[in-house]
Amino acid sequence: MKSILVIGMGRFGRHCARELVSLGHEVMAIDKYEKNIDNIAGEVSNAQIGDATDPLFMESLGIADFDICIVCIGDDFQASLEATCLCKELGCPFVVARAARDIHRKFLLKMGADKVVYPEKQMAIWTAVTYSSEHVLDYIPMDEQHAIYEVEIPVSWNNKSVIDLNVRQKYNITILAIKDSNNKVLTVNPQTIFKSDMSMLVLAEKKAMQKFLKY
Repeated sequence: MKSILVIGMGRFGRHCARELVSLGHEVMAIDKYEKNIDNIAGEVSNAQIGDATDPLFMESLGIADFDICIVCIGDDFQASLEATCLCKELGCPFVVARAARDIHRKFLLKMGADKVVYPEKQMAIWTAVTYSSEHVLDYIPMDEQHAIYEVEIPVSWNNKSVIDLNVRQKYNITILAIKDSNNKVLTVNPQTIFKSDMSMLVLAEKKAMQKFLKY
């Protein structure tokens, strides 16, 4: 279990805080608006009304005692910068900050953010990739060139094994796991038999996956 401070209780901040709680972490939520704290207070370990750009308020929270600080402020970039800077100055070992644009990322990193996330951009890319390809069920980018895809099993693979199909050499993709018809994740070995009602989790370069999807 980690102790995590989530700053900014807009939609993104609330979703983040709730998911962290469901994962078993201790979460403190802060926001300068009382109504936003009222929406989350009963679901987190602690919730306080306060301005994350106020050094005295931030110091009172004991920032250095948190394992992670997540700055979820999305509608006030100046406040996001100041909160990120204060988290690092007050001793938080790992700060995650939300950005809306590429230029924001550069400034947040300069202010001390260890990691910058783009919720809107990342969701837009996921939507474009997932729904523009008939056989892609899910998508997780790894870097600029690689991603993990959940894709349907080609009909022609039914009742054939990994070794029979020579998947890695023929298609330049790596099968990490498969999901059966009950959505249960199963490990893969050379003798694994594919069924048409399964899906598979694949690590691949984006160009290689585009070729595979055409196949």
